[in-house]
Amino acid sequence: MVGVFLASSEFADAAAVQARALGLAVPHVLVPHPIQDRTDDELRRLARDAYPAVLGAVTSG
Repeated sequence: MVGVFLASSEFADAAAVQARALGLAVPHVLVPHPIQDRTDDELRRLARDAYPAVLGAVTSG
């Protein structure tokens, strides 16, 4: 299974703890916090900026 999970930087520790608790041994990519109040254009920019890290995470190893 190929996968990667994304989380906002504010929740980096919580994401790592939950991944371990679930036995989810996949890479993760952190994006800048906060997310919820962003405009569509800001979210698109975040997605574009995160894309290289996501691609790298799913194609490594």
